[in-house]
Amino acid sequence: MPLDHTHDELAAWLRLSLEPELGLIGAIGLLRAAGLPEEIYAMGAGALARHVPTELARQLAAAPAPGTAALIDDALRWVEGADCHILTLADPRYPPALLATADPPLLLYVRGDPAYLAGPALAVVGARSATAAGMENARAFARFLAQHGWCIVSGLAQGIDAAAHEGALDAGSRGAGTVAVMGTGIDRVYPPRHVELAHRIAAQGALVSELPLGSPALRGHFPRRNRLVAGLARGVLVVEAARQSGSLITARLAAENGREVFAIPGSIHSPLSRGCHALIRQGAKLVETARDITDELGSAAVPPRTAAGVEDDSAARDTPAGSDAAGTPDNAAPADAGDDPVLAALGHDPVHLDTLLARTGLDSPALGARLLALELAGVIARLDGGRFQRLAGARRAATG
Repeated sequence: MPLDHTHDELAAWLRLSLEPELGLIGAIGLLRAAGLPEEIYAMGAGALARHVPTELARQLAAAPAPGTAALIDDALRWVEGADCHILTLADPRYPPALLATADPPLLLYVRGDPAYLAGPALAVVGARSATAAGMENARAFARFLAQHGWCIVSGLAQGIDAAAHEGALDAGSRGAGTVAVMGTGIDRVYPPRHVELAHRIAAQGALVSELPLGSPALRGHFPRRNRLVAGLARGVLVVEAARQSGSLITARLAAENGREVFAIPGSIHSPLSRGCHALIRQGAKLVETARDITDELGSAAVPPRTAAGVEDDSAARDTPAGSDAAGTPDNAAPADAGDDPVLAALGHDPVHLDTLLARTGLDSPALGARLLALELAGVIARLDGGRFQRLAGARRAATG
C-alpha cells in the first residue's frame, strides 16, 4: 500500500476512475467542484445533482456497482505486491509532465520505480513493421539518449517501440532507464511476446497504464496510450512511420502540448519514410544523429533511482515540501502572490511548467502537487501547451 493514501482514500480514487458513465472529464469536473473523492462520495444525491445529472448523482451516492466493487478490490490487492504502485492526482509522485497536459489521468498503475516518471524523458516511437535499419537506429538513439540522462518512453509495441526500450536498457544501470506505457491493464502484456521485455523494463524503469486491471488490448485503448507517451516526454522522436500511423498521432499530441518533435529522414522510396518526411515538412526537426537531439535539448542529469544496480539518494525521495503525512497537497491556496511562491512565480500571464520550475526552484513533484492544489481550489487554470494561468479574482480557498 502506498504511504500517500489510506486504504479508504485510495479506494475512493479507484472508484472515481471506474465510475460508469462519468468519464475523465466528468471526474475532473467533480474534483474541481466538490473536492477529493472521499468528499464526493460523502455527499448526498441532492448535493451531487448540482454538478452532474440526477441519475448519475444517485449512482455516486449509492454503493458501487458489484462489478466496480470487484475491480476496486482487485486493485487494492494488486498494489500490495512488490514494486506495485497506484499514483493518483493527489500523490506527490504523480508525473509532473502529465499534470501539464489538458487531460491527465485520475490515476496511474505503475509496476517498477515511479521515480522514472518524474525525470527528463524523451519518447521514441515508430512503425511496428520496422525495417532492420530502423530498429538499429531506434536502439542506437535510445542507448545514447539514456546514457545522457534521458529516460526513454515508448509503447511496448513491436518494432521501433521494442527496439527503443532495448536500447535504453542497454545503457545499463548508469543510464536513465525506460518507461513503457501500456494499452492494456498493467497485469497484461501486449503483444505476449514482450513478457520478458516487460519484466526487464519493470526492473530498470517502469511499466505504466491508466487502464483498469484486466483491460484487454482493444483498438480504442491505444490512442489513450499514445497520449500518455506524448505527455510524459519533453520531446518525441519518430524513427519510421507510414503516412497513416499511430506514431504521427503521438507526434501531433506532443506538439499540441508544447513538446519538441524530431524525425529521422529516410529513402524517398520507402513507405516507412513518408510519415517522417511529412512531419519534417510540418516543422519537425530533422535529426541524423542522437547528438542532434542533445544539442537541441541538452543532456540531462541522471536522477537517483531505487532500481536494482542504481545508487539511491534517500534525500531526493523524501516527501516534498508542501505535502502532509497523507501525501495530499497543502490545504491553503492563497490568492495573494506574496503568500505563495508558486503564485508569485506565476504572475498574471500564462507560464509554462518548465518556466515555473526554474522560477520557483522547487523539484517537479513538489511543484506538481502545489499546482494541482491551486487548480482544484479554483485559483489557477490549466491551459493548452503545458501552461498555467492565474484566474482573475481568484479567492483564498482550501483543497482539503
